[in-house]
Amino acid sequence: MGFSLKDWLTDKGEEENVNASEDDFYSVSSEDALKEADRTGNKMILLEPRAYSESQQIADHLKSRNSVVVNLKRVTSDQAKRIIDFLSGCIYAIGGSMQKIGVGIYLCTPKNVNVQGKITEENEKGKTDKDSEDIDW
Repeated sequence: MGFSLKDWLTDKGEEENVNASEDDFYSVSSEDALKEADRTGNKMILLEPRAYSESQQIADHLKSRNSVVVNLKRVTSDQAKRIIDFLSGCIYAIGGSMQKIGVGIYLCTPKNVNVQGKITEENEKGKTDKDSEDIDW
């Protein structure tokens, strides 16, 4: 009997993809990788806003399913709070997440990105408040 249930349930192309080597997977040219990232929205964007008005640009990247690292060290603490409030609402609306990864630095991700792990703050490692930077966030 030349017909098997496995042949019927699986596509030959799928079997070939499973058996493909890792070298074939990573041999994509950087140009092709950038085209794929543009098409699928799998980019990591690094931004340093200088004003609250730039927060909409961050939200647009998130809506396009790109991850954004936001460095708020170039804005005042009042503007930083407004940006974080705005981004928190945007991230809630799209089902994403926000994680603080440093003093004034946040990782904002859309729903399609799963972030594993957590960055602990210096105060959690046993240092006192006097040892940490004196920035009011």
